[in-house]
Amino acid sequence: MMKKITAFSFVLAFLGVGIYFLSNYYLDAKRQALIENYQPPEEQPMLDTEYDVIVIGGEPEGVAAAVSAARNGSKTLLVEKRENLGGLMTFGMLNYIDIVHGVNNKSAVGGIYNEWHKLVGRGTSFDIELGKAAFLKLVKDEPNLTLVLNTEFDDVIKEDYSQHVIGVNLVNENGHSLVYGKRFIDATQDADFAVMAGAPHFIGGEDINMKDRLMAVTIMLHLKNVDWNGVRKAARDQKFGYGEVTRLNAWGFNDLHFMYEPKEENTRLRGLNIVRVPKKEEIFINALQIFGVNGLDEQEKQAALEKGIRETNHIVDYLRKEFPGFENAEVASYPSELYVRETRHLLAEYYLPMSDVWKNADHWDSIGFGGYPVDVQATSIGDYGYIMSNPVQYAIPFRSLVPLEIENVLVVSRSAGYSSIAAGSARIIPTGMAAGEAGGVAARVSIDHDLTFRQLSQSVDLIMQVRETLSAQDAKVDYFSVNYPYEGEWFDESIQFLIDYGLVSGGYENELFVNDHMNLIAFSNIISNGLLRIDDILYQEYWDKIKRVYSIEGAGNHNVDRDTLAAYLVSSFSDEPVDYDNWDTAFQLNLIDHYIYDLIPENRELIRAEVFYIAEKLLKHLSK
Repeated sequence: MMKKITAFSFVLAFLGVGIYFLSNYYLDAKRQALIENYQPPEEQPMLDTEYDVIVIGGEPEGVAAAVSAARNGSKTLLVEKRENLGGLMTFGMLNYIDIVHGVNNKSAVGGIYNEWHKLVGRGTSFDIELGKAAFLKLVKDEPNLTLVLNTEFDDVIKEDYSQHVIGVNLVNENGHSLVYGKRFIDATQDADFAVMAGAPHFIGGEDINMKDRLMAVTIMLHLKNVDWNGVRKAARDQKFGYGEVTRLNAWGFNDLHFMYEPKEENTRLRGLNIVRVPKKEEIFINALQIFGVNGLDEQEKQAALEKGIRETNHIVDYLRKEFPGFENAEVASYPSELYVRETRHLLAEYYLPMSDVWKNADHWDSIGFGGYPVDVQATSIGDYGYIMSNPVQYAIPFRSLVPLEIENVLVVSRSAGYSSIAAGSARIIPTGMAAGEAGGVAARVSIDHDLTFRQLSQSVDLIMQVRETLSAQDAKVDYFSVNYPYEGEWFDESIQFLIDYGLVSGGYENELFVNDHMNLIAFSNIISNGLLRIDDILYQEYWDKIKRVYSIEGAGNHNVDRDTLAAYLVSSFSDEPVDYDNWDTAFQLNLIDHYIYDLIPENRELIRAEVFYIAEKLLKHLSK
């Protein structure tokens, strides 16, 4: 009997393995056929004079928006300035997918993104030609959807004496076409359409008084003839520091920061993030940073692209000599676009703050989820960037897609209504595709009920209808509840305030070391940076006194105690003399509040939680 069971188990296992390989072979054949049959439209379609929904931008977010709108019964036009779809993913060669692992470590984005992800293999990376073909297939499969490529817009048409957008002037090889629409969805990276229509916005970190902050842009490296076993060896030997290698990805090797000397000014090679294309033995590397580039200036971007191409050749020469597996590496191709992480941020009905990301916050009008680590990229050669926090999952409210001051327009790209810090997570493409899909549904609902997007955003019943439709399309919108770090602690709100201004960061572990100690200079840096980001006039008013901390002996080495901190507060933020009873004086001057005053009745070293609390209350008091 035992032998029969063993034999039967063997047969089942054999069949299972066979089915697995046959299934993969079938799927690989389908994907190969998708590439071979890929043929973008060669002729411009005849455009109608009016559509229900016009989507501007063939980025992944725009594809999701247009497909969703068409499936929900809207006569839809998708306008793309390039000759193919996919935008950043295909022209910028950003083929590593930032998958959002949300509640219970399950994918937090479904729907149309999931359909596309299935077409390209469900991995953490994809073949770029397959990616293009998959985007085009999704579009071509929709009878309600017209695609027009190689077409730009040069004017936005508004109703007389109003902010209601009713049309767009398109330009291509056939000339100018004035096309009217009932609703518009802006899926351009920089929200170009909404801004031309008059949507208010800010640039870069302007919301925290850092307008001139320019995150590094990246040019992807596309190489061939790389021996993957050599890459594994480099990781094992830790020649360039810690590295991790899987079948299709490799990352780490952070010592390259210091070992490689760039040739081009304002460039840097960071640790490698490598994507391997199966069966082609090609790789893509996200590692080359270029600083000081205005992502809204076409000339600057072109110059940076050319600089990046030159530096790419230097990097390949270095890797051939120094990095195992790259001995025969060659450049396979160069991207035609840069990876620009940040330009504009729209002001919207709901401005998604960093504290929402930190708190894993849900919203009543949630239409999709984020959950990627908040990645604040380096802004200069001397800056290495940092991870603000690593959320489990947070909601994207529909209101964050509705720009202020203009009507009939949604923005679903990375430039939607997110704070500049929150956008470090919300800008990723799967989250954007969720927003795009929601935009397509919302357009149909708003048309059916003759409401603007703004009016729709205020209707609980109709937002529920949008959410129900999304759920029926297999999008992820279920309400959820997830705890967050230090939730309910007496200093909880202080952390939320400070993180909104980027004054504390928790890294991948969301660890603020609240029970450790802090020195006086570290506290002073929180206050000075806080004043600068809240009100630079206040910063200028107090800076001469604040900077005295650098002349205090031991201020950067010793743990700060209550009385030392109190003396610093009194001397820096008042005209009162410093005396033996500075804690009482600070309280009387409202530089500390009653809670912390009572909490620390005697002099002792302060823990970071107490310092965070004092910093938050002080910044709020000074900025009243």
